[in-house]
Amino acid sequence: MLFVVPPLAGHVNPTLAVAAELAARGHQVAWTGPTAALAPLLPTGSLLYPAGDRDTADGHDLGGARWRDLRGIAALRFLWAEALIPLARAMLPGVHTAVEAFRPDVLVADQQALAGPLVARRHGLPWATSATTSAEIIRPFDDFPKVGEWVTQRIAALLTECGAPGDWDPRFSPHLVLVFSTPALIGDGVPERNAAHAQNAANGFAGRYPPHYAFVGPAFGARPPAADFPWRRLDPGRARVLVSLGTLNRAAGARFYPAVLRAADALADRVQLILAAPADLAGDIPPHMLHQEYVPQLQLLPHLDAVLCHGGHNTVCEALAYGLPLVVAPVRDDQPIVARQVAEAGAGVRVRFGRARTDELHQALTAVLDNPAHRREARRIQASFAAAGGAAAAADRLEKLPPGPRPGPSAPGTAPTRNEKGP
Repeated sequence: MLFVVPPLAGHVNPTLAVAAELAARGHQVAWTGPTAALAPLLPTGSLLYPAGDRDTADGHDLGGARWRDLRGIAALRFLWAEALIPLARAMLPGVHTAVEAFRPDVLVADQQALAGPLVARRHGLPWATSATTSAEIIRPFDDFPKVGEWVTQRIAALLTECGAPGDWDPRFSPHLVLVFSTPALIGDGVPERNAAHAQNAANGFAGRYPPHYAFVGPAFGARPPAADFPWRRLDPGRARVLVSLGTLNRAAGARFYPAVLRAADALADRVQLILAAPADLAGDIPPHMLHQEYVPQLQLLPHLDAVLCHGGHNTVCEALAYGLPLVVAPVRDDQPIVARQVAEAGAGVRVRFGRARTDELHQALTAVLDNPAHRREARRIQASFAAAGGAAAAADRLEKLPPGPRPGPSAPGTAPTRNEKGP
């Protein structure tokens, strides 16, 4: 199986666990995408075919400096116009080459790696969508219909440019959609909010998700080695809260981190904050807090009582997988949607990011630590994640896809990159 992924850690990490499960069952697996970003994320010896490595010609700016300064609709427009659509164009030749060289039976494409479905259709391969964020599974543009129409037009233009039919959406496979979440968090698929309903109402799936949508919950796999962590400094006498803005958004926290520090001061007698942030933005750290630029998040979560984060899908689902309530301060893109899911599920509190106030953060942290309802709902979602099956359930569904025709023999010069980095 060939995994087609964008250069984003949160979109790659779930595929590591699924690929490891498939490999343990005897399947061959490989990845294709921008090698400079992917190579450090993949295990040593992984088969990695280059596709879309940024150069002066392609112009995709996924996670670049211009994107980091945008919010709201401007960020969404930038994501599609300046990142995802150019990334699809840049990746197309490499993904074609990867399919011809690796000759997969099935292709697994991230929702933000649109080149994958285009190549799969070209070669007649069955393909699965890897929905590493649940935002696209519901209607993300209900509140901004003109933006949704604009995104649809951009995708349609890309299909036309590539000579593909225009009667399909490359974000949603007709064969299998792997959703790394559960309805306990994102909702039960009511018609007015369910994108799947919009696509499948004519097929009798009104009001619920269609059967080829597989809600497998989070899939945790091997991660690159993390920096040392001062485990002995964790205070067993206080509640412990991780503060993280993720990998791409951490540089946007110049105004947010000071508000967090002030809120932490007011709670110092009962709460120990562990701040994962750049040293130049964190400022002076009081002794009652812990600070590191990076933390071993998965290893740290079992030792925590709550998480304050940006609403990144992976961080939210990892916290909920351990039954931890959340304070969510969404920054951009899908994060407001994920934050809304957390709040509506009762598993946490949403706060503002751009205009964060100390009193608001203090109240939110107190609520998730003191109100047992938030922890109860977080544990309800935790139970749904455990029951969903994770990587094993995803592998089960992928194995049931009928294999497509094997593409032709490898062409000269299509040797893959053997990853020499990672754990």
